[in-house]
Amino acid sequence: MILDAGPRTVALIESKLEELKTLVWNGPLGAFEIKPFDAATVAVAQKAAKLTKAGALKTIAGGGDTVSALRHAGAADQMSYVSTAGGAFLEWLEGKLLPGISVLTDAAHNAFPL
Repeated sequence: MILDAGPRTVALIESKLEELKTLVWNGPLGAFEIKPFDAATVAVAQKAAKLTKAGALKTIAGGGDTVSALRHAGAADQMSYVSTAGGAFLEWLEGKLLPGISVLTDAAHNAFPL
């Protein structure tokens, strides 16, 4: 059973974050709910938050576990955008029309026809 990423992996991810302009984060790196298996998630979240605060990185995070992990790391309020939607968040990023958006779009067109 693998419960967390190791220190070399964390260092590699952190170095890659410095090369990015945008990070899309969906899912924690390990069993962050159980110490010490939160180490990788916390370290990467804090690095992403630091880069975001410095204006060097746009951070887009989605999913309930992701939001919980970012809160656990004290980094949720420092991300550029956070969504509690998991699968729907990813489908929206893919460009799929979501049912809730479709209903609102149809309602707007019916209320204000072009």
